[in-house]
Amino acid sequence: MNSITLTGRLTQDPELRTLPSGGTVCRLRLAVNGMGRGGRDEAGYINVSAFGNAGEAAARVLTKGWLVAVDGRLQYGEWQTDDNSKRHDYEIVGNVEFLAAPRSDNAEEPATVAAGQEEIAA
Repeated sequence: MNSITLTGRLTQDPELRTLPSGGTVCRLRLAVNGMGRGGRDEAGYINVSAFGNAGEAAARVLTKGWLVAVDGRLQYGEWQTDDNSKRHDYEIVGNVEFLAAPRSDNAEEPATVAAGQEEIAA
């Protein structure tokens, strides 16, 4: 069974792309505490892909710094760079749940939103 659930913060704004088939995919980069090469004291980074309506909602609402939970499957990919060196990476393909917005200087509590909702409730 290939199932993974992680919680972390977005390291950059989401990127929404349109696929040749007409569908959409939202690419996210997530920082997860305790997943780095240094063990529990270091953050590790992983890419996330969310397809369809869930991805569109993520791209519309999320920005750098949001705390999110990701539930999906781990996928391995390989590619060759322009200088003919091989690269590989893992990513999570699945659903994103919006947990908490980054704190702003004016807010006492972070804003939260459920996945797929249009507006942020403070």
